[in-house]
Amino acid sequence: MSAKYFFLSDGWTVGRVWEFGGLWNINAWRRPPEIQQMNLCILEQGEKLWLYRVEEAVLMVEVRPTPDASAESAKTIGQVVLKRLITADQAIERLASPQTLFNPPSVE
Repeated sequence: MSAKYFFLSDGWTVGRVWEFGGLWNINAWRRPPEIQQMNLCILEQGEKLWLYRVEEAVLMVEVRPTPDASAESAKTIGQVVLKRLITADQAIERLASPQTLFNPPSVE
């Protein structure tokens, strides 16, 4: 099974998830979609963007500010954004760009 990727800013979370047949249905799939935050991020315009991996069946994800995100940033950025997914090659290209790459130590 191959994976897809997207970058997500600190203070944002995944909402609804779409697959080929429409919105992800936990009852039909008998499980939630596989979405995993990787231990890699980039700094872009002073904002930390974390790399996430999703399973092949996922086509698109909705992201929104977390409830504890500042109200001001939610107003200026918007309430909901649909993220199109990228391939592993596209993720590597973005990570290898001249932006600052940040790989924090793992928390145990």
